[in-house]
Amino acid sequence: MQVFLTDVGQFTMLLAFGLSCYALVASLLAGKFGHRRLAATGERAAVAVTVLVTVAVMSLWYQLVTSNFQLQYVASSSNQAMPWYYKVGALWGGQEGSLLFWCWILTLFSMVTVLVHRKRNPVLMPWVVGVVAMVTTFFLLVNNFVANPFDAIGVSQAGQAPVPWTPPDGQGLNPLLQYWAMVIHPPILYVGYVGFTIPFAFAIAALITRELDEDWIRTTRRWMMVPWLFLGTGILLGAMWAYVVLGWGGYWGWDPVENASLMPWLTGTAFLHSVIMQERKGMMKVWNMVLILATFLLCILGTFLTRSGIVSSVHSFAQSPIGPYFSSFLILMTALSLYFLFTRLEELKSENRLDSVVSRESSFLFNNLVLLATTFAVLWGTIFPILSEWVTNEKRTVGAPFFNQVNIPIGLFLLFLTGVGPLLAWRKTSLRSLRKNFTIPLAAGLGAGAVFVAFGMRHFYATVCLVLCVFVLVTILAEFHRGARARRRQGQAYWQSLWILTFRNTRRHGGYIVHVAMVFLFVGFAGAGFDQEQQQAMVPGDKLEIGSYTLEMKEVENADNPNYSSALARLQVWKEGRALSEIKPEQRLYKTSKQPTSEVALHRTLKEDLYVVFAGPDQDGSSFIIQAYIKPLVAWIWIGGAVFILGTVICLIPNQHERAAQKVPLKVEARSYAKV
Repeated sequence: MQVFLTDVGQFTMLLAFGLSCYALVASLLAGKFGHRRLAATGERAAVAVTVLVTVAVMSLWYQLVTSNFQLQYVASSSNQAMPWYYKVGALWGGQEGSLLFWCWILTLFSMVTVLVHRKRNPVLMPWVVGVVAMVTTFFLLVNNFVANPFDAIGVSQAGQAPVPWTPPDGQGLNPLLQYWAMVIHPPILYVGYVGFTIPFAFAIAALITRELDEDWIRTTRRWMMVPWLFLGTGILLGAMWAYVVLGWGGYWGWDPVENASLMPWLTGTAFLHSVIMQERKGMMKVWNMVLILATFLLCILGTFLTRSGIVSSVHSFAQSPIGPYFSSFLILMTALSLYFLFTRLEELKSENRLDSVVSRESSFLFNNLVLLATTFAVLWGTIFPILSEWVTNEKRTVGAPFFNQVNIPIGLFLLFLTGVGPLLAWRKTSLRSLRKNFTIPLAAGLGAGAVFVAFGMRHFYATVCLVLCVFVLVTILAEFHRGARARRRQGQAYWQSLWILTFRNTRRHGGYIVHVAMVFLFVGFAGAGFDQEQQQAMVPGDKLEIGSYTLEMKEVENADNPNYSSALARLQVWKEGRALSEIKPEQRLYKTSKQPTSEVALHRTLKEDLYVVFAGPDQDGSSFIIQAYIKPLVAWIWIGGAVFILGTVICLIPNQHERAAQKVPLKVEARSYAKV
C-alpha cells in the first residue's frame, strides 16, 4: 500500500503541474481574447489541480503516519516514537513537505475564488485564475523537480544506479517543533501568507483590464482581511511558542523569520486603513495598489528567506537549492507588478485632495506612513546581513537593540494615532470639536501617568506606552458610549444599544475592537520594561528569592519514554509566606537527534508570569541550575490576541448596507469580457 500510494502521490503532483500549466495558458488567452468557454476550462483545470494536490497531500500524510522511511522526507522529519499528531505536523516540519502544504493551501484558495467569483466578476476572473495558476505552477515546479517529498532514499554504488534503502528508524521532527502550538501555528501562518495571493491576483487583473472601479477594491478588501487575520494569529502563536519552548524568557527576538512574517502583516494593516480613503473619497489609489502588490511580494520574500537557508534562524530550513528558483520568481513577479502599475498610473489618479491636516484623512495618511517606516526598518535590519556579506564578504548581524531602538518610538507614535484617528472628523476638524473630543481621553491619560509616576514607575518607554494605552482605550470606550447613548434615546437598553450599534456597522466597530486588542498588546509589551531575573544553583531544600516569590526545590525526578529522557525539578512556589502551587520545569534529551530542550514552567496571573527554567546540573554535578524570571503583564498579549480575532471576525460580518448591496441583482452578467 505504501509503494502504491507513493506512486499515486508522485503521479498526481506531476499531473497537477501539467493541468496548472494549462489553467495558466487557457486563462490568460481567455482574458486576452474574451473567450468565455476557454475561461471556463481554465477554471475547471484550477479546481482539478486542487483535487490532485489534495490527493498528493493525503498520500504524504499516509506515508508519515505509517512511518515509510523509504522516503527521504519521512525519514528526515519523523520517527517511530513520535506521537501521531506530531507525525501529522511533520507535513510542514521540513522543506519539501512544507512547500507541498503551501501549494495545497493555495489551490484551496484558488478553488474557493473560482466558485465564489466566476459569475460575480466575469471580466476579472480569467486574469485572476491566470495569476493564481502562475503562482501554483511555480510551486508545483519546485515540488516536482527540485524539492520532491516523494523522493526515495538510494545508496550510491560505483558505476551503478543507486539502490533503494530503508533505514530502521527516522531522524525525528526537530524537538523544538514538538509542541502543541506548532501543530496549528504553521498552518495558520501559511493560510495568512498564501491568502495574500488572491488580492494580488485581483489587483493584477484590475490593472490589466483597467477595471479599476469600486468593485475590485471592495472584493479585494475582504480577501485581504482573511489572510491578515490568519497571519496575525499565526504571528501571535509563534510568539507564544518562542515564549514557552525556547526558554530564553522572551516572545519576540527580531529573528529574520519572525520579521519575514511581520512585514506583510504591517503592509496589510496599512492597506486595510488606507482603503477606507479610496472607498469614501476616491483617494490613495496608487498607494493602495502598491500596498497590495508589496504585501504579496513580501510573502514570497519571506518564503525565500525561510527556505533558502540564506539567513540564520532557529525557524529557517537548512541551505537548499531552491534559493535561485525563489529569487528568480520574486524578480519576475516584481517586474510584472511594476510594469502594470506604471503603465496604469493615469487611471489611478486620486479624485480628491486632502482638505486639512487636522482631519481623519490625514490620520489615515500618517498611520500609513508610520506603518511603512516600520516595515522598511524591519526589512533593512533583516536583509542587512545578506547585503553586507555580498558587499564586504563579511556577514554583519543586526540584533534586537537596533530593532528596539528604531521601532519602539515608531510603535508608540502609531499607538497615539490609533487613539487620535476616531476623534477627528472627515475633511476638517474644528477647534471646538477637538476640545470636546480630546479633553476626557487626554485627562485620563495624563492622570494615569501621574499615578504611575507616583507609584515609582520610572522606565520612560514603558510609562509612555501605558499612558498612551489609557488614552486610546478611553477614546474607544467613549466612541461606543456616545453611540449607545444616542440609541438609548430611542428606548433601547444600554447593552442592547451597544450590541445593535456594533452589528449595524461591523466594519467600524469591529475595527475599534481590533484597536482595543492593540491596546492590550501594547500593555503586554510595556511589561518588558519591568522584567526581573534570578539564577541559582540549588539542591533539594534550597530556596530562591525573586521579587515577592520564593521557590523551594523539593526534588529532581528522572523520566524516560521512547521519544526522550528527561529530568524534572519539583518546585514549590510561595508568595509572601503563602503556598501558591507546585511547578515542574523540565529538561529533555531527544534520543534520535540527541538534542536537549527546556520545558518551561509557568505560574500565570494577569499581573505577571513567574517563568522558571530548569537548566540541568552545574559543572561538577553537585547541584542544579534554576533560572527564574518575573515577566509583568505578559498575559495581556495573549488576551489581546483573542480580542484581535474577535474584532476581525466582526469586521468580516457583512453589515446592514453590505447585505442590502448583495441583494441587488448582478448586472455584470451582461457585460462582455474586456479585451486587452
